[in-house]
Amino acid sequence: MTEQEIIYTIALTRINGFGLAGTLPLYRMLGSAMAIFENRNNLRDVIPGCSQRLINAMKDTSEAIKRAEYELEYNKTNGNQCLCLNDSDYPVRLKECPDAPLVLYYKGNADLNQTKVINIIGTRLCTQYGKDLIRHFIEDLHSFCPHVLVVSGLAYGVDINAHRQALDNGYETVGVLAHGLDNLYPAPHRQIADEMVKNGGLLTEFMTNTNADRGNFVRRNRIVAGTSDACIVVESAAKGGGLITAGISQSYNRDVFAFPGRVGDRYSEGCNNLIRNNEAALIASAADFINAMGWSDDAILKEKMNKGIERNLFPDLSSNEQTIVNSLTKINDKQINQLVTETNMPINQITATMFELEMKGVVKLLAGGMYHLLR
Repeated sequence: MTEQEIIYTIALTRINGFGLAGTLPLYRMLGSAMAIFENRNNLRDVIPGCSQRLINAMKDTSEAIKRAEYELEYNKTNGNQCLCLNDSDYPVRLKECPDAPLVLYYKGNADLNQTKVINIIGTRLCTQYGKDLIRHFIEDLHSFCPHVLVVSGLAYGVDINAHRQALDNGYETVGVLAHGLDNLYPAPHRQIADEMVKNGGLLTEFMTNTNADRGNFVRRNRIVAGTSDACIVVESAAKGGGLITAGISQSYNRDVFAFPGRVGDRYSEGCNNLIRNNEAALIASAADFINAMGWSDDAILKEKMNKGIERNLFPDLSSNEQTIVNSLTKINDKQINQLVTETNMPINQITATMFELEMKGVVKLLAGGMYHLLR
């Protein structure tokens, strides 16, 4: 794709604002931004239904082109890609969507058109239950499917945990931003974003000097949904951005899945509602997801699925440690006094044993003196 075509395509996003209602159909009809600019003085002859507003906007495009030239130079200088709708590297799944962005700005090395792409989304106030679900799901998924691209929104909570677990398990992961590549929100996620650029990437439709305004997050959500084969909601309140992404995924005919939660849990209410209303399929494991997606038809995956996930969850546990693990397996998150009652072990012995379990990474001490089983 020529630089002139890229400049003209970026310029189109500056005409008529960010609204795609006028420019995207025109782009699809004429096949390129170059063709639009070449016919800008006789658009009605080429497209009889072209709006007068767009015709007027196309009369003076000098400022839009100037801004586009600056944007292209910035991205070239900083090693970013400008992916136009007709670019072969543009996400093909997203290209099919009726409101696909004309241009995406991308910094990273992951192939956005991998065979298997999923998004994992949910609340910004992810609980320990949600973190455990994400960790187990990605660990197990990687055992079955070593090549999956994980997409999310780099936000607090479910998003950042999905990105982190993807990196920890050898997956490439892409964060879709609600602002330009010259900035990062939230700032505390800068370190993991830098890791993602080396093992995945950062993707946005927004140009430089664009703030992370509230409305941009909804626009961002459609890219998360559109680039993926399936949407997985981990935790969500009754209302939230995760449910918006799930709804967009449904409109794009993507598969939507949700992990159920305990009745009455605030951050499981959204997931439970999705499942109850048949807006998402219930999954409790990576195996559930793989079977539902039909990915188990792969010969290698079938063999692994038949064998099951082979891993030693708690190696080298003493009898006291195993007793405590058994108790936490039945009902997780207990205080010392509860464990003393259930195991009939003296408190000094429980305390020493819990310390050993923490050192082995089997349990974690939460707020309020609650011990949480990690695996």
